[in-house]
Amino acid sequence: MRTFRGGLLIGLAIAVAIAAAAITYERYDTKTLKRTIRRDAVLCGVNTGLPGFSTPDDKGNWSGFDVDFCRAVAAAIFDDPNKVKFVPLDASERFKELQSRKVDILSRNSTWSMSRETGFDLYFPAVAYYDGEGFMLPAARNIDSALALDGSKVCVQDATTTQLNLADYFRANNIKYTEVKFDKLDDVLKAYQSGQCDTFTADVSQLYALRLRMAKPADHVILPDVISKEPLAPVVRQRDDDWMMIVKWTLYAMINAEELGITSKNIDEAMKSKKPDVMRLVGTEGAYGEELGLTKDWAARIIRRVGNYGEVYDRNVGTGSKLGIPRGLNQLWSAGGIQYAPPIR
Repeated sequence: MRTFRGGLLIGLAIAVAIAAAAITYERYDTKTLKRTIRRDAVLCGVNTGLPGFSTPDDKGNWSGFDVDFCRAVAAAIFDDPNKVKFVPLDASERFKELQSRKVDILSRNSTWSMSRETGFDLYFPAVAYYDGEGFMLPAARNIDSALALDGSKVCVQDATTTQLNLADYFRANNIKYTEVKFDKLDDVLKAYQSGQCDTFTADVSQLYALRLRMAKPADHVILPDVISKEPLAPVVRQRDDDWMMIVKWTLYAMINAEELGITSKNIDEAMKSKKPDVMRLVGTEGAYGEELGLTKDWAARIIRRVGNYGEVYDRNVGTGSKLGIPRGLNQLWSAGGIQYAPPIR
């Protein structure tokens, strides 16, 4: 009898544990893909306005590197890159709005760091753009090295990794500076333009973009020094693994496509290829898309509607854009950069 009772108690304990685990899982499983399909649109958090990365025109049409990534996710799900609703977010509100489900994904020049993952319960699935902090200043100052910035007044956006890196760099090199900080990036730019500071620090990509907004861009130089690692990545909520996988492999599909030479212009030819790695990518072999909850041709949809990684880079921030930012670290690993995607197989 004792044995029976003991077994019964153990069984009840296990049942209660399983039920509790199920409740916990249900609470944390946000089912983002299902909600996105029901809504018929991806909710994408973007910068309020950063040339080359996310900028609206006078009709409210968004374009840019970060914008195209969200369009790629929409293409993978709906075969329609226009099924995206863009939500402009300031740096101070971006992570909170993602947590509160105002957006499904944050594609907004956000640096991947340990404290952001642990402190905000977020995932940074993969690096979309390798960046680093730099400095812009009037060419008339005749300075060609960040080590010569001693005594500078530096404009910086408050509550960012940029502000922390700035302090670290000057302290490590035993040089002095005066911090001039503002909550909004537009206010940082205005302060720099009005002469409240003589140096502007931000991610190098931001400096290239913001320089275009100045009356005389040629009067300002961006120093060659890069003082930090700023891996910019899309961001999703933790405990939302199915959605995280879709976001991560959307980027990896675009990188793999460039490596394989598959573009928006030759995708139809690629669909006829008999090369195993091409067939797996475009979906004529295997069921990789279905394992993500998508269709077999999910990656082909991305490439056809948006393009591969190189196409997106070039038209928004590279040689085909006004910014003309060199690929640098964002070149493929096989071409001297460090962009590298796991294989689809």
